[in-house]
Amino acid sequence: MLVLDFINVGNGDSILVQELEGGARRFAMLVDCGHDNLVRDDHPGELDPRSQRIYAGDFLKKQGIGRLDVLLATHFHRDHIGGLGRVLEAVTVDRFISAYIPPEGHGPLDPDGDNGLPGAARNLLRCLDIYASALRDHPGRVGEFTEIPGDKVETLPLTENLTMEILPGEPSLYPRQKAVYDAAFRGERNRYDLMRWTKAMNISSLRQRLYYHGREIVLGGDMYCAVWDNDTLTPCDILKVPHHASLSSCNRKAISRLAPKTMVVSVAAGRPDERPHPYIVSLLKEYAEELHFTDAVEIPGLVEPVFHESVHIEIE
Repeated sequence: MLVLDFINVGNGDSILVQELEGGARRFAMLVDCGHDNLVRDDHPGELDPRSQRIYAGDFLKKQGIGRLDVLLATHFHRDHIGGLGRVLEAVTVDRFISAYIPPEGHGPLDPDGDNGLPGAARNLLRCLDIYASALRDHPGRVGEFTEIPGDKVETLPLTENLTMEILPGEPSLYPRQKAVYDAAFRGERNRYDLMRWTKAMNISSLRQRLYYHGREIVLGGDMYCAVWDNDTLTPCDILKVPHHASLSSCNRKAISRLAPKTMVVSVAAGRPDERPHPYIVSLLKEYAEELHFTDAVEIPGLVEPVFHESVHIEIE
């Protein structure tokens, strides 16, 4: 049985994929780690007392998971990588996969130092520093690192029954990402490069397609729909909607081609930036037999709030 938990990390993504046999865990993979705070610092507020938001690391502990076969980071925005430190405190990882691995022996990036950079560039450095610091502060917790070059679809047999394809975006992005990040770790502070890459981080997000007993699950990362329009999309059973169901996340063409029966939106309730966007939610509801939200999203006339630690899906 394949078990999917789209964890309610509040703002961000974290998805636990497990294969169970006879009640025993045969395989466990985490895709992204959520934010480092259950309430975003740029729009703080009191959590609803019914909220069941939980850090990804704490969710793993509650599930009794002390080891992950695979941990995959789709990209390095804080709402996807911020919880990495807590995850590494909770588990060891056999194989860590991402499109960029920080250089060995790196030091802090000091994003808030006297660097003369605008806020967006500082934020990129901050995200990268959170990611790199989590790895540096938890030595020995990862067995093997795999850096995805981004020049082709990677196919990984995870178990006898479970296969994963890792789908990159535009291949030219990944060498550029590596060059910008490596320069940052060398102490270079190129304002233009950092600002430009800030706008490109989502479209370098890795996507995944899982195959299990004839069922197909697409995990969309934060890839904008403009990139999906250039792909050959085939139907799937379950879709993790890209980029928190923002207005740029998907369109009718992509959804009709993917044709998922079940869709899940990873998003914090009460976001002030129209994520999820009401138009996109209306579009998703046209196609989906089931539409779930990780947090207790409420959109009058469209969505009633549901309080849970995760969207839990089991596939025989």
